[in-house]
Amino acid sequence: MRCIYCGYEDSKVIDSRSADEGRTIRRRRECFSCGKRFTTYETIEDTPVLVIKSNGARQQLDPQKIKNGIIKSCEKRPVSMTEIDEIVAAVIKQIDNSLEQEVSSKHIGELVMEELKKHDEVAYVRYASVYRSFKDISSFMDELQKMMEGKK
Repeated sequence: MRCIYCGYEDSKVIDSRSADEGRTIRRRRECFSCGKRFTTYETIEDTPVLVIKSNGARQQLDPQKIKNGIIKSCEKRPVSMTEIDEIVAAVIKQIDNSLEQEVSSKHIGELVMEELKKHDEVAYVRYASVYRSFKDISSFMDELQKMMEGKK
């Protein structure tokens, strides 16, 4: 870290403390060159992820929207809220780990379906039926057929 007094590019950390409810670290530093002390703050960089909707509109990623869709598909199924929260967390983690600032709603839907398939096949099919907008019974049966072949 560059010294604010002399511009020297090296200093040592004397003290570190958590600040702002753990979202910031306050560091007291001492310059190796001039010996003066100064304070720096390290914060988490929170870059919002934008979702590109099918109509081209962009909006900020909202985990609650993902959760609501999953809850609807899991209605009257033996999927606990804890499992739903785990699915949402897994999807959000995959999106965050991609380091992309924009992600398509289609990609998010695919990630949700991947996770749902691991927990409950009926909920998966329900979600897929809305997400993929099955036009008729044959497209629905095609999806079920793919799922059955995957089990073999």
